Amino acid sequence: MKNKTITVDYLARVEGEGGLQVKVRGGKVTQAVLNIFEPPRFFEAFLRGRMFTEAPDITARICGICPVAYQMSAAHAMEAACGVAVTGQLRNLRRLLYCGEWIESHALHIYLLHAPDFLGYDDAIQLAKKCPDAVQRGLRLKKIGNSIVTLVGGREIHPINPRVGGFYKAPTMTELDGLADDLRWAVAAAQETIRWVATLPFPELERDYEFVALRHPDEYPLNEGLVVSNKGLEIGADEFFEHFAEEHVEHSTSLHARTKARGEYHVGPLARYNLNFDKLPEIAQQAAREAGLGPVCRNPFQSIIVRAVEVLFACVEALRIIGQYEQPEAPYLEVLPRAGTASWCTEAPRGLLLHRYSIDSAGLIRDARIVPPTAQNQKVIESDLADFVERNLHLSDDQLTWQCEQAVRNYDPCISCSCHFLKLDLQRE
Repeated sequence: MKNKTITVDYLARVEGEGGLQVKVRGGKVTQAVLNIFEPPRFFEAFLRGRMFTEAPDITARICGICPVAYQMSAAHAMEAACGVAVTGQLRNLRRLLYCGEWIESHALHIYLLHAPDFLGYDDAIQLAKKCPDAVQRGLRLKKIGNSIVTLVGGREIHPINPRVGGFYKAPTMTELDGLADDLRWAVAAAQETIRWVATLPFPELERDYEFVALRHPDEYPLNEGLVVSNKGLEIGADEFFEHFAEEHVEHSTSLHARTKARGEYHVGPLARYNLNFDKLPEIAQQAAREAGLGPVCRNPFQSIIVRAVEVLFACVEALRIIGQYEQPEAPYLEVLPRAGTASWCTEAPRGLLLHRYSIDSAGLIRDARIVPPTAQNQKVIESDLADFVERNLHLSDDQLTWQCEQAVRNYDPCISCSCHFLKLDLQRE
Protein backbone atom coordinates (compact mmCIF):
# COMPACT_ATOMS: atom_id res chain seq x y z
CA MET A 1 0.00 0.00 0.00
CA LYS A 2 1.50 3.34 -0.95
CA ASN A 3 2.10 6.01 1.64
CA LYS A 4 -0.68 8.52 2.19
CA THR A 5 -0.72 11.79 4.06
CA ILE A 6 -3.87 13.50 5.26
CA THR A 7 -3.57 17.04 6.58
CA VAL A 8 -6.23 19.16 8.25
CA ASP A 9 -5.09 22.67 9.14
CA TYR A 10 -6.31 24.62 12.14
CA LEU A 11 -9.74 23.25 12.78
CA ALA A 12 -12.05 25.30 14.94
CA ARG A 13 -13.85 23.78 17.90
CA VAL A 14 -10.85 23.02 20.10
CA GLU A 15 -8.76 25.79 21.58
CA GLY A 16 -5.04 26.01 20.97
CA GLU A 17 -2.84 24.74 18.19
CA GLY A 18 -1.68 21.20 17.73
CA GLY A 19 -1.40 18.35 15.32
CA LEU A 20 -1.81 14.62 15.09
CA GLN A 21 0.38 12.13 13.29
CA VAL A 22 -0.77 8.57 12.72
CA LYS A 23 1.40 6.02 10.95
CA VAL A 24 0.01 2.71 9.71
CA ARG A 25 2.07 -0.21 8.43
CA GLY A 26 0.69 -3.60 7.49
CA GLY A 27 -2.69 -2.88 8.97
CA LYS A 28 -1.21 -1.87 12.32
CA VAL A 29 -0.83 1.58 13.82
CA THR A 30 2.85 2.04 14.54
CA GLN A 31 2.58 5.60 15.85
CA ALA A 32 -0.16 7.94 17.06
CA VAL A 33 1.08 11.17 18.60
CA LEU A 34 -0.70 14.37 19.52
CA ASN A 35 1.69 17.17 18.62
CA ILE A 36 1.17 20.22 20.81
CA PHE A 37 3.22 23.21 19.79
CA GLU A 38 1.44 25.88 21.79
CA PRO A 39 4.16 27.96 23.52
CA PRO A 40 4.68 27.52 27.26
CA ARG A 41 2.91 30.13 29.37
CA PHE A 42 4.98 30.06 32.58
CA PHE A 43 2.17 30.66 35.07
CA GLU A 44 3.95 28.68 37.77
CA ALA A 45 6.98 30.93 37.39
CA PHE A 46 4.77 34.05 37.48
CA LEU A 47 3.42 32.95 40.85
CA ARG A 48 6.77 32.67 42.61
CA GLY A 49 7.41 35.65 44.84
CA ARG A 50 3.77 36.80 44.78
CA MET A 51 1.52 36.90 47.83
CA PHE A 52 -0.52 33.76 48.48
CA THR A 53 -3.70 35.83 48.24
CA GLU A 54 -2.94 36.65 44.58
CA ALA A 55 -3.00 33.05 43.36
CA PRO A 56 -6.75 32.83 42.58
CA ASP A 57 -6.67 36.01 40.46
CA ILE A 58 -3.48 35.09 38.61
CA THR A 59 -4.42 31.48 37.87
CA ALA A 60 -7.90 32.49 36.65
CA ARG A 61 -6.13 33.95 33.60
CA ILE A 62 -4.95 30.50 32.54
CA CYS A 63 -8.31 29.80 30.92
CA GLY A 64 -11.22 31.94 29.77
CA ILE A 65 -13.62 28.99 29.70
CA CYS A 66 -12.87 27.43 33.10
CA PRO A 67 -11.30 30.18 35.26
CA VAL A 68 -13.42 29.16 38.25
CA ALA A 69 -11.68 25.79 38.37
CA TYR A 70 -8.29 27.46 38.64
CA GLN A 71 -9.52 29.92 41.26
CA MET A 72 -11.09 27.22 43.39
CA SER A 73 -8.07 24.89 43.30
CA ALA A 74 -5.77 27.79 44.17
CA ALA A 75 -7.94 29.12 47.00
CA HIS A 76 -8.47 25.69 48.56
CA ALA A 77 -4.75 24.86 48.38
CA MET A 78 -3.78 28.13 50.07
CA GLU A 79 -6.39 27.61 52.77
CA ALA A 80 -5.10 24.09 53.37
CA ALA A 81 -1.55 25.40 53.69
CA CYS A 82 -2.76 27.98 56.24
CA GLY A 83 -4.96 25.57 58.20
CA VAL A 84 -8.34 27.08 57.27
CA ALA A 85 -11.45 25.27 56.01
CA VAL A 86 -14.31 27.16 54.36
CA THR A 87 -17.67 25.69 55.35
CA GLY A 88 -21.39 26.50 55.47
CA GLN A 89 -22.90 28.99 53.05
CA LEU A 90 -19.50 30.09 51.73
CA ARG A 91 -18.77 26.49 50.75
CA ASN A 92 -22.19 26.29 49.09
CA LEU A 93 -21.52 29.48 47.15
CA ARG A 94 -18.33 27.93 45.81
CA ARG A 95 -20.29 24.91 44.62
CA LEU A 96 -22.86 27.21 43.04
CA LEU A 97 -20.13 29.13 41.22
CA TYR A 98 -18.65 25.87 39.99
CA CYS A 99 -22.10 24.73 38.80
CA GLY A 100 -22.32 27.88 36.69
CA GLU A 101 -18.99 27.07 35.06
CA TRP A 102 -19.98 23.46 34.36
CA ILE A 103 -23.26 24.57 32.76
CA GLU A 104 -21.72 27.17 30.48
CA SER A 105 -18.68 25.06 29.55
CA HIS A 106 -20.57 21.82 28.90
CA ALA A 107 -23.32 23.60 26.95
CA LEU A 108 -20.70 25.26 24.75
CA HIS A 109 -18.99 21.95 24.12
CA ILE A 110 -22.14 19.91 23.48
CA TYR A 111 -23.93 22.27 21.12
CA LEU A 112 -21.22 24.27 19.40
CA LEU A 113 -18.04 22.18 19.49
CA HIS A 114 -18.96 18.49 19.45
CA ALA A 115 -22.48 17.92 18.09
CA PRO A 116 -21.50 19.10 14.57
CA ASP A 117 -19.09 16.12 14.39
CA PHE A 118 -21.85 13.57 14.93
CA LEU A 119 -24.23 15.21 12.47
CA GLY A 120 -21.71 15.73 9.66
CA TYR A 121 -21.49 19.54 9.82
CA ASP A 122 -18.26 21.46 9.55
CA ASP A 123 -19.21 23.92 12.25
CA ALA A 124 -21.93 25.21 14.56
CA ILE A 125 -23.12 27.73 11.97
CA GLN A 126 -24.18 24.90 9.67
CA LEU A 127 -25.73 23.10 12.63
CA ALA A 128 -27.70 26.22 13.55
CA LYS A 129 -29.15 26.39 10.04
CA LYS A 130 -30.36 22.78 10.24
CA CYS A 131 -31.21 22.58 13.96
CA PRO A 132 -31.98 26.15 15.07
CA ASP A 133 -34.09 25.13 18.08
CA ALA A 134 -31.34 22.92 19.47
CA VAL A 135 -28.64 25.55 19.08
CA GLN A 136 -30.87 28.22 20.64
CA ARG A 137 -31.45 25.88 23.57
CA GLY A 138 -27.71 25.41 23.96
CA LEU A 139 -27.00 29.12 23.81
CA ARG A 140 -29.63 29.86 26.44
CA LEU A 141 -28.19 27.15 28.71
CA LYS A 142 -24.76 28.67 28.32
CA LYS A 143 -26.14 32.11 29.12
CA ILE A 144 -27.72 30.79 32.33
CA GLY A 145 -24.41 29.28 33.38
CA ASN A 146 -22.73 32.59 32.65
CA SER A 147 -25.32 34.45 34.71
CA ILE A 148 -24.45 32.33 37.76
CA VAL A 149 -20.75 33.03 37.27
CA THR A 150 -21.45 36.75 36.84
CA LEU A 151 -23.58 37.04 39.97
CA VAL A 152 -21.43 34.94 42.29
CA GLY A 153 -18.07 35.56 40.64
CA GLY A 154 -18.41 39.26 39.88
CA ARG A 155 -18.05 38.98 36.11
CA GLU A 156 -18.53 36.47 33.34
CA ILE A 157 -14.91 35.95 32.27
CA HIS A 158 -12.06 35.73 34.79
CA PRO A 159 -14.24 36.34 37.87
CA ILE A 160 -12.98 38.87 40.40
CA ASN A 161 -15.13 38.09 43.45
CA PRO A 162 -13.59 34.79 44.67
CA ARG A 163 -10.70 35.08 47.11
CA VAL A 164 -8.74 33.02 49.60
CA GLY A 165 -11.19 32.48 52.46
CA GLY A 166 -14.37 32.95 50.42
CA PHE A 167 -15.60 35.98 48.46
CA TYR A 168 -15.16 39.73 48.55
CA LYS A 169 -18.94 40.08 48.49
CA ALA A 170 -21.70 37.55 49.12
CA PRO A 171 -24.87 37.78 47.02
CA THR A 172 -28.16 38.49 48.73
CA MET A 173 -30.97 35.97 48.93
CA THR A 174 -33.01 38.15 46.56
CA GLU A 175 -30.20 38.19 43.99
CA LEU A 176 -29.89 34.40 44.04
CA ASP A 177 -33.66 33.93 43.92
CA GLY A 178 -33.56 35.88 40.65
CA LEU A 179 -31.73 32.92 39.07
CA ALA A 180 -34.33 30.33 40.04
CA ASP A 181 -36.83 30.68 37.16
CA ASP A 182 -34.09 30.39 34.55
CA LEU A 183 -32.65 27.38 36.33
CA ARG A 184 -36.02 25.66 36.42
CA TRP A 185 -36.19 26.15 32.66
CA ALA A 186 -32.61 24.86 32.44
CA VAL A 187 -33.52 21.61 34.23
CA ALA A 188 -36.08 20.84 31.51
CA ALA A 189 -33.67 22.00 28.79
CA ALA A 190 -30.92 19.76 30.17
CA GLN A 191 -33.30 16.78 30.12
CA GLU A 192 -34.14 17.58 26.50
CA THR A 193 -30.42 17.91 25.76
CA ILE A 194 -29.82 14.39 27.10
CA ARG A 195 -32.62 13.00 24.94
CA TRP A 196 -31.26 14.85 21.89
CA VAL A 197 -27.63 13.75 22.20
CA ALA A 198 -28.70 10.17 22.95
CA THR A 199 -29.98 9.94 19.35
CA LEU A 200 -26.59 10.80 17.83
CA PRO A 201 -24.70 8.09 15.92
CA PHE A 202 -21.86 6.86 18.15
CA PRO A 203 -18.82 5.14 16.64
CA GLU A 204 -17.92 1.90 18.39
CA LEU A 205 -14.99 2.16 20.79
CA GLU A 206 -14.81 0.78 24.30
CA ARG A 207 -11.57 0.63 26.23
CA ASP A 208 -10.45 -0.56 29.64
CA TYR A 209 -9.61 2.87 31.04
CA GLU A 210 -8.20 3.71 34.40
CA PHE A 211 -10.65 6.43 35.38
CA VAL A 212 -9.36 8.99 37.91
CA ALA A 213 -11.57 11.57 39.61
CA LEU A 214 -12.52 13.00 42.97
CA ARG A 215 -14.97 11.09 45.12
CA HIS A 216 -16.81 12.62 48.06
CA PRO A 217 -18.80 10.53 50.55
CA ASP A 218 -21.91 12.68 50.34
CA GLU A 219 -22.09 14.44 46.95
CA TYR A 220 -21.13 14.49 43.30
CA PRO A 221 -17.64 15.98 43.41
CA LEU A 222 -16.79 19.56 42.53
CA ASN A 223 -14.41 21.13 45.07
CA GLU A 224 -13.61 18.38 47.53
CA GLY A 225 -12.92 14.67 47.85
CA LEU A 226 -10.27 11.98 47.65
CA VAL A 227 -8.54 11.16 44.38
CA VAL A 228 -9.76 7.69 43.42
CA SER A 229 -9.64 5.33 40.46
CA ASN A 230 -11.42 2.20 39.32
CA LYS A 231 -8.07 0.39 39.65
CA GLY A 232 -7.89 0.79 43.40
CA LEU A 233 -6.36 4.23 43.93
CA GLU A 234 -7.66 6.23 46.91
CA ILE A 235 -5.43 9.10 48.05
CA GLY A 236 -5.49 12.66 49.28
CA ALA A 237 -4.30 15.46 47.01
CA ASP A 238 -1.10 15.80 49.05
CA GLU A 239 -0.16 12.27 47.93
CA PHE A 240 -0.67 13.02 44.23
CA PHE A 241 2.98 13.09 43.20
CA GLU A 242 3.68 9.86 45.06
CA HIS A 243 1.38 8.11 42.58
CA PHE A 244 1.48 10.28 39.44
CA ALA A 245 4.35 11.59 37.34
CA GLU A 246 4.67 14.17 34.59
CA GLU A 247 7.19 13.87 31.78
CA HIS A 248 8.30 15.72 28.68
CA VAL A 249 7.83 14.05 25.30
CA GLU A 250 9.54 15.22 22.17
CA HIS A 251 6.39 15.94 20.18
CA SER A 252 4.60 18.12 22.75
CA THR A 253 5.19 21.32 24.67
CA SER A 254 2.64 20.02 27.19
CA LEU A 255 3.73 17.54 29.82
CA HIS A 256 2.29 14.04 29.69
CA ALA A 257 0.98 12.62 32.97
CA ARG A 258 0.84 8.96 33.97
CA THR A 259 0.28 6.85 37.02
CA LYS A 260 3.56 5.46 38.27
CA ALA A 261 2.00 2.03 38.68
CA ARG A 262 0.00 1.60 35.47
CA GLY A 263 0.66 4.42 32.99
CA GLU A 264 -2.05 6.32 31.13
CA TYR A 265 -5.32 7.31 32.77
CA HIS A 266 -8.52 9.16 31.94
CA VAL A 267 -9.92 12.24 33.71
CA GLY A 268 -13.04 14.26 32.95
CA PRO A 269 -16.81 13.75 32.77
CA LEU A 270 -16.57 10.07 31.83
CA ALA A 271 -14.27 9.39 34.80
CA ARG A 272 -16.46 11.35 37.21
CA TYR A 273 -19.58 9.56 35.97
CA ASN A 274 -18.12 6.07 36.24
CA LEU A 275 -16.72 6.70 39.71
CA ASN A 276 -19.65 8.69 41.11
CA PHE A 277 -22.84 7.56 39.37
CA ASP A 278 -24.39 6.75 42.75
CA LYS A 279 -23.88 10.37 43.89
CA LEU A 280 -25.92 11.85 41.04
CA PRO A 281 -29.44 12.99 41.99
CA GLU A 282 -32.15 10.51 41.03
CA ILE A 283 -33.39 12.76 38.21
CA ALA A 284 -29.95 12.62 36.58
CA GLN A 285 -29.55 8.86 37.11
CA GLN A 286 -32.94 8.25 35.53
CA ALA A 287 -32.18 10.52 32.57
CA ALA A 288 -28.90 8.66 31.99
CA ARG A 289 -30.67 5.29 32.02
CA GLU A 290 -33.33 6.54 29.61
CA ALA A 291 -30.50 7.68 27.31
CA GLY A 292 -29.14 4.14 27.25
CA LEU A 293 -26.36 4.52 29.79
CA GLY A 294 -25.85 2.44 32.90
CA PRO A 295 -23.59 3.20 35.84
CA VAL A 296 -20.59 2.30 33.65
CA CYS A 297 -19.81 3.86 30.27
CA ARG A 298 -16.51 3.18 28.48
CA ASN A 299 -17.24 4.59 25.03
CA PRO A 300 -15.49 7.98 24.86
CA PHE A 301 -17.80 9.11 22.06
CA GLN A 302 -20.70 8.87 24.50
CA SER A 303 -19.02 11.43 26.74
CA ILE A 304 -21.32 13.97 25.07
CA ILE A 305 -24.26 12.25 26.82
CA VAL A 306 -22.38 12.25 30.11
CA ARG A 307 -21.69 15.98 29.77
CA ALA A 308 -25.40 16.54 29.26
CA VAL A 309 -26.13 14.50 32.40
CA GLU A 310 -23.67 16.71 34.28
CA VAL A 311 -25.47 19.81 32.99
CA LEU A 312 -28.67 18.42 34.50
CA PHE A 313 -26.87 17.69 37.77
CA ALA A 314 -25.41 21.22 37.89
CA CYS A 315 -28.83 22.82 37.31
CA VAL A 316 -30.46 20.71 40.02
CA GLU A 317 -27.59 21.35 42.43
CA ALA A 318 -27.71 25.10 41.76
CA LEU A 319 -31.43 25.17 42.55
CA ARG A 320 -30.83 23.18 45.75
CA ILE A 321 -28.17 25.63 46.93
CA ILE A 322 -30.30 28.67 46.09
CA GLY A 323 -33.28 27.17 47.90
CA GLN A 324 -31.26 26.68 51.09
CA TYR A 325 -29.24 29.89 50.93
CA GLU A 326 -28.96 32.37 53.76
CA GLN A 327 -26.57 35.27 53.32
CA PRO A 328 -23.53 34.72 55.57
CA GLU A 329 -22.61 37.31 58.18
CA ALA A 330 -19.21 37.82 56.54
CA PRO A 331 -18.30 37.04 52.91
CA TYR A 332 -14.95 35.48 53.81
CA LEU A 333 -12.89 33.94 56.60
CA GLU A 334 -9.68 35.66 57.58
CA VAL A 335 -6.73 33.56 56.42
CA LEU A 336 -3.35 34.35 57.96
CA PRO A 337 -0.22 33.07 56.24
CA ARG A 338 2.02 30.43 57.69
CA ALA A 339 4.90 28.51 56.19
CA GLY A 340 3.76 25.29 54.58
CA THR A 341 3.03 23.24 51.49
CA ALA A 342 -0.37 21.97 50.39
CA SER A 343 -2.06 20.45 47.35
CA TRP A 344 -5.71 20.55 46.32
CA CYS A 345 -7.75 19.03 43.52
CA THR A 346 -11.06 20.20 42.12
CA GLU A 347 -13.05 18.97 39.13
CA ALA A 348 -12.74 21.36 36.19
CA PRO A 349 -15.28 20.73 33.41
CA ARG A 350 -12.56 18.77 31.59
CA GLY A 351 -11.39 16.82 34.63
CA LEU A 352 -9.15 16.71 37.66
CA LEU A 353 -7.13 19.89 38.25
CA LEU A 354 -4.34 19.90 40.84
CA HIS A 355 -2.62 22.91 42.41
CA ARG A 356 0.34 22.56 44.78
CA TYR A 357 1.92 25.54 46.55
CA SER A 358 4.67 26.20 49.05
CA ILE A 359 4.48 29.51 50.91
CA ASP A 360 6.67 31.09 53.56
CA SER A 361 5.64 32.62 56.89
CA ALA A 362 5.12 36.01 55.24
CA GLY A 363 2.74 34.51 52.69
CA LEU A 364 5.08 34.66 49.68
CA ILE A 365 4.75 31.82 47.17
CA ARG A 366 8.04 29.92 46.98
CA ASP A 367 6.94 27.16 44.63
CA ALA A 368 3.88 26.44 42.49
CA ARG A 369 2.85 23.44 40.44
CA ILE A 370 -0.32 23.04 38.38
CA VAL A 371 -1.46 19.84 36.65
CA PRO A 372 -4.33 20.58 34.23
CA PRO A 373 -6.78 18.00 32.89
CA THR A 374 -5.62 17.99 29.26
CA ALA A 375 -2.03 17.17 30.25
CA GLN A 376 -3.38 14.20 32.17
CA ASN A 377 -5.45 13.03 29.20
CA GLN A 378 -2.84 13.33 26.46
CA LYS A 379 -1.58 9.76 26.70
CA VAL A 380 -5.07 8.28 26.73
CA ILE A 381 -6.11 10.46 23.76
CA GLU A 382 -3.21 9.04 21.77
CA SER A 383 -4.16 5.49 22.77
CA ASP A 384 -7.78 6.11 21.77
CA LEU A 385 -6.62 7.31 18.37
CA ALA A 386 -4.32 4.35 17.80
CA ASP A 387 -7.05 1.89 18.78
CA PHE A 388 -9.75 3.65 16.77
CA VAL A 389 -7.67 3.98 13.60
CA GLU A 390 -6.59 0.35 13.71
CA ARG A 391 -10.22 -0.79 13.99
CA ASN A 392 -11.37 1.49 11.15
CA LEU A 393 -8.76 1.24 8.41
CA HIS A 394 -11.58 0.28 6.04
CA LEU A 395 -12.78 3.90 6.11
CA SER A 396 -11.65 6.39 3.50
CA ASP A 397 -8.94 8.83 4.51
CA ASP A 398 -11.51 11.64 4.67
CA GLN A 399 -13.84 9.65 6.94
CA LEU A 400 -11.00 8.47 9.13
CA THR A 401 -9.63 11.99 9.47
CA TRP A 402 -13.05 13.35 10.41
CA GLN A 403 -13.55 10.71 13.09
CA CYS A 404 -10.03 11.14 14.48
CA GLU A 405 -10.84 14.81 15.01
CA GLN A 406 -14.09 13.77 16.63
CA ALA A 407 -12.23 11.35 18.92
CA VAL A 408 -9.98 14.14 20.13
CA ARG A 409 -12.95 16.42 20.74
CA ASN A 410 -14.44 13.73 22.99
CA TYR A 411 -12.11 15.17 25.61
CA ASP A 412 -12.88 18.84 24.89
CA PRO A 413 -9.15 19.47 25.32
CA CYS A 414 -7.77 22.83 26.32
CA ILE A 415 -4.59 22.90 24.28
CA SER A 416 -3.83 26.36 25.52
CA CYS A 417 -7.01 25.79 27.44
CA SER A 418 -9.73 24.83 24.29
CA CYS A 419 -10.72 26.07 20.14
CA HIS A 420 -8.15 25.64 17.15
CA PHE A 421 -6.85 22.16 16.84
CA LEU A 422 -6.07 19.42 14.54
CA LYS A 423 -3.49 18.90 11.86
CA LEU A 424 -3.62 15.19 10.99
CA ASP A 425 -0.78 13.49 9.18
CA LEU A 426 -1.89 9.93 8.38
CA GLN A 427 0.75 7.81 6.66
CA ARG A 428 -0.20 4.39 5.32
CA GLU A 429 2.59 2.07 4.27
